[in-house]
Amino acid sequence: MSDSDPILDRIDSVEEGSAHFDIIKEGDLAPIDPPIRFAQALGQIGPGLVLAGSIVGTGELIATTGLGAKEGYALLWLILFSCIIKVFVQVELGRHALTHGQSTLEAFNSLGKKRSNGNWICWCWFTMMLATQAQIGAMEGLIGQAATMAFPGLSKSMTAASGISSDAIWATITTLVAIVLLLSGGYQRVEKITTFLVAAVTGFTVLAVLALPWTPPPVDFSLDAILSGLTFAMPSGGIAAAMATFGITGVGASELVAYPYWCLEKGYGRAAGTRNQSDAWARRARGWMRVMQIDAWFSMIVFTVGTLAFYILGASILHARGIVPAKSEMIRSLSQMYTSLGGWTVTAFLLGAWAVLFKTLYVATAGNARQTADFLNITHIWPNQSGLARTRRVNHLCIIYPLLALGLYLVFGDPSRLVTFGGFAQALMLPVIAGSALRLMIRDGDRRILGSKIWMILVVVAAILIGLVAGYGALDTLINQLKF
Repeated sequence: MSDSDPILDRIDSVEEGSAHFDIIKEGDLAPIDPPIRFAQALGQIGPGLVLAGSIVGTGELIATTGLGAKEGYALLWLILFSCIIKVFVQVELGRHALTHGQSTLEAFNSLGKKRSNGNWICWCWFTMMLATQAQIGAMEGLIGQAATMAFPGLSKSMTAASGISSDAIWATITTLVAIVLLLSGGYQRVEKITTFLVAAVTGFTVLAVLALPWTPPPVDFSLDAILSGLTFAMPSGGIAAAMATFGITGVGASELVAYPYWCLEKGYGRAAGTRNQSDAWARRARGWMRVMQIDAWFSMIVFTVGTLAFYILGASILHARGIVPAKSEMIRSLSQMYTSLGGWTVTAFLLGAWAVLFKTLYVATAGNARQTADFLNITHIWPNQSGLARTRRVNHLCIIYPLLALGLYLVFGDPSRLVTFGGFAQALMLPVIAGSALRLMIRDGDRRILGSKIWMILVVVAAILIGLVAGYGALDTLINQLKF
């Protein structure tokens, strides 16, 4: 395969327009040989960066930074652990999709007893996904806060004329813009937009961390302070927040389910071709599996750097100054993390906050719409077997979900609580997803493209650790709630 013949030239030309997910069936496209050189393989990554576009968002800007502000460096180890451990499960879910041409929910529905209305795993996912709309609402609200700070004169005029909070007005405008963009572009547009925004936001945040030695005090930034965060401490009273952060930092439960969808839409499974017993298929599948692994681990580096940068800024500046971002002052509080870069940073931060939040809103909604269309088909609630019917369902959901999230923000208002609620729901779902991925690997794994024994052991260990951490956090939170 040459650089002049990228897979997207042959795949995305089939259907492009709306935020549409559709697995092209056997015979629609001929298989494609995988790239051999690393540079060529790197040119075919993309699903992981789309995922990073969803990951480096509210979990980092709100939950991760807020946790650093509350607990200092104490939970730095948990942030690092969260970013790395889930990638093993992510790769295995992607491997199953590439090998069997199944979406994540189709694969989950094949586990256990066959049910015409979907099994319990699919319904658990749907419940979690609805809960995560609280996080989307928090994104819309925080964008409203950022716009109010960026345009104070206009915001005051809008409030005076309508009697409605400018935060709510800007959040509503943001929601409508997101809906229009979601209805106007497919996978390629999602990939291009998120790649640019992830690079810009990550770079800006890392630059702020590098400037910490020159930041006016009080600032807690030293090698000893950072090392103190790698001692596996778990501060009392911080379990619920830590669990929520574990649920949404790194590859959260939502992103784990979404990743195979983006891999299928990118075309890795179509390029490998329909699974058969031939050596040619096994060779292609191993080659495209290698591309997918590069994609997953490269994106892990990107979102880990971004996540650690947000946490360190919260721990070194906000915690040292006794600032805990909350409610309507959240964006204003967070902006203090960037003052070390000069007077222009408030404007730059507002642009960065908009980029972080809007891209997460965009990518998360696009992914949720695709997965829900699949769920509605599996459960026969709203069947959409054909490509055109699926397109319509996805488009409908790209309207419904942002409006639902906006309603949650307008009713409840506090972005921090909304993010914590969504993160808690994701953390509860993590053991289910990890266990399902493990069972799929053991039951359906094709030995010709399975990883080495060491890799399989690491997947087992990762699934167990994810279950233990999430389970411990859920039990502790439940016990604390029962005390009141």
